Amino acid sequence: MKRNYKISFKHAFTLGIVFAAVSCNTRYLKEGQMLYTGAEINIENDTISKSDKKDLKAGLEANLTPKPNSSFLGLRPKLFFYNIAKEPKKEKGFNYWLKYKMGEKPVLLGDVDREFNKDIIENYSENKGYFNAKATYDTVAKNKKAKVIYTLRPGARYLISDVKFQQDSTLVNREIQSLTGKTFLKKGQPFDLDVIKSERERIDNGLKERGFYYFHPDNIIVQADSTVSKNHKVEMNVKLKDNTPELSTQQFSIDKVIVFPNYNIQDVKNGKYSVPMNADSLGKYAYKDIYVIDPQHKFKPRIFDRALYFKKGDLYNRTNHNLTLNRLISLGVFKFVKNEFVVSDSLQHKFDAYYLLTPRELQSLRLEALGRTNSANYAGSELNLNWTHRNFFRGAEQFKASVYGAFDVQIGGPENAKNIFRAGTNVQLSIPRIIAPFRFNSSSAFVPRTNITLGYEFQNRTEYYTLNNFSGSFGYVWKENARKEHDLKILDITYVSPANITPLYDSISQKSDAMRRVVERQLIFGPTYSYTYTNTMLSKPSTIYYKGTLDLAGNITGLVTGANVKKDKEKTIFGVPFSQYAKIENDFRFYHKFSEKTSLATRAIAGLAYPYGNSEHIPFSRQFFSGGSNSVRAFRARTLGPGSFDPRTIESGYYFDQSGDVKLELNAEYRANLYKFLNVAVFADAGNVWLVNEDPDRPGAKFSKEFLSEIAVGAGVGLRLDFSILILRLDLAMPLRVPYYERGDRWTFDKINFGDSSWRRDNLILNIAIGYPF
Repeated sequence: MKRNYKISFKHAFTLGIVFAAVSCNTRYLKEGQMLYTGAEINIENDTISKSDKKDLKAGLEANLTPKPNSSFLGLRPKLFFYNIAKEPKKEKGFNYWLKYKMGEKPVLLGDVDREFNKDIIENYSENKGYFNAKATYDTVAKNKKAKVIYTLRPGARYLISDVKFQQDSTLVNREIQSLTGKTFLKKGQPFDLDVIKSERERIDNGLKERGFYYFHPDNIIVQADSTVSKNHKVEMNVKLKDNTPELSTQQFSIDKVIVFPNYNIQDVKNGKYSVPMNADSLGKYAYKDIYVIDPQHKFKPRIFDRALYFKKGDLYNRTNHNLTLNRLISLGVFKFVKNEFVVSDSLQHKFDAYYLLTPRELQSLRLEALGRTNSANYAGSELNLNWTHRNFFRGAEQFKASVYGAFDVQIGGPENAKNIFRAGTNVQLSIPRIIAPFRFNSSSAFVPRTNITLGYEFQNRTEYYTLNNFSGSFGYVWKENARKEHDLKILDITYVSPANITPLYDSISQKSDAMRRVVERQLIFGPTYSYTYTNTMLSKPSTIYYKGTLDLAGNITGLVTGANVKKDKEKTIFGVPFSQYAKIENDFRFYHKFSEKTSLATRAIAGLAYPYGNSEHIPFSRQFFSGGSNSVRAFRARTLGPGSFDPRTIESGYYFDQSGDVKLELNAEYRANLYKFLNVAVFADAGNVWLVNEDPDRPGAKFSKEFLSEIAVGAGVGLRLDFSILILRLDLAMPLRVPYYERGDRWTFDKINFGDSSWRRDNLILNIAIGYPF
């Protein structure tokens, strides 16, 4: 379909007026004022490589001050808003917001200290090895605008000819000599002050690992001698400063380890505790090699024996220092963790390690009320009452109990979807150690945990059925480091018992095996394991997130009993057939920041659930779903798929909650910040779910070599209100490719008609959600 787009003369004229108004900011300047438009740096040296010249120029530009007013396509809209807004009388109101929040004060030529910038250019160049750098500047002005042109003549760059570490007979020097193998100062590399600073810090870090607690990078001096050669070479000499304090050269070991688990600064002021403590008063608090000052016995001493990495006689090192602090924090029972080292024997170079721990409130009760809506035409509310005890058995065990009730009311969509009511309770006990017949040693900064959970949920779908869901699990969670986490449930069990199946639903389910399986008794048990890797906490342009999950249900039991449903050998436990399947799911995400205000987020999901042995189908609660606010947003929640099956063909109209055994999904989202808490996004989603076996009631649902032609595609725009503690998201999406249309008619570009109200109602999907989709 060919479309012609025209812009009228009136619109073009209006656009031109706006363009001229935004671009003409100099008319607001006073007599003699000139708008500063930025700096230009020219480097005059033919001997420097293009890459070195580029790096030098980028470093110089980053250090020049001030920065000119921000611009967009050659325009300065922020400056325009500042100029047109009246000076506000108060620090609030529209004028204040327009002038100082949306607007930006003009940067004038008079604000630029050109001589200061010239010195910065010369000093920065010398710090990068261009020892004879000279800079000049010139100012170019026109039409009340001015820029400054800096010309740098850096000369040749000096390279390192040799690196020497000065030797003497002291202990600290011997340790420094043992660290030279990994020096950052390399022969043939350019002289660079930043590398020298990093080398001093490297030596300091190495000494901190070897007991030199009081050492500091400033105790190291790196001398550069450029007189040894006339070929632009420099010799580096690394040595200990002559005025280094004696304490910095001593290697310290741990004497006593003393823990205050109920530390409060007010108690110290009132004389209740004294830090440091008298050695004679410590005896009654001894536990193995540590002293736990806990007269009220709120905490079992053994939790500190597990968390503390320092023992009596150990040589101090920074790794164990940080590990101990992190493990104490990760116990989850202390809100402040402080560490002090107090010299106890200056002749033997020993100090006492004090851990001053301020507990959190050990118990909390929280009531939560939530309102929600989703693209599946449901609106509802949920009420949660949560009680937490963070020291349940005095060993930093966290006990959580909750009761909840929720309802979802149908506000449109399928006529027979009905309303949903849920109520239930959950309890969890999290123990800060691995409880197992084997010994589990972890050198991680995070305390491993044993988790035990029990839960029950009553679910009622009005006029259809009632389900009783019982669940329980026993397993472990541990982290190798801040990036890698493991979650292993040795046993994860679910039992579903239906009740009150109405004649209406019974008549509907007679027409669909899938719907009948929803209300069958289900017993699911087996191990599950998930692995998570993420570096999204790092301040780098590109980061990733990955989570892989493996769910194995009834495998050993099925093997032992010889279960095979296809050979009429279905096995039961207490009269209930147990599920047997293997399921794997992979969730990979990639994030890239273009700037502080713009970024790209992408996600790929691939999952497969395969039933065998005692099961011909995957339990409904373990299947995959597609569509909704966190999936393919152009389709209502759980209404997409499986495959090319058309849910509109179901006579009953009961076509929500479509599920599958295979899932593929791709998402991409460009995010931009408009103003403080206001963010926008443009997104595209693609995906679907399929079955691994044929379903006569749902033709086209099985995964086949035609799966690519059955991928659904949608796109849209979003608005996000980021209030830090809460992110409210509104996404408006429309389908671009519908898998259940006829094969040659699945792309819907030629069907888009925003002027048709019925098209908008059926194809524009508004998703309201909390948080980002991924």
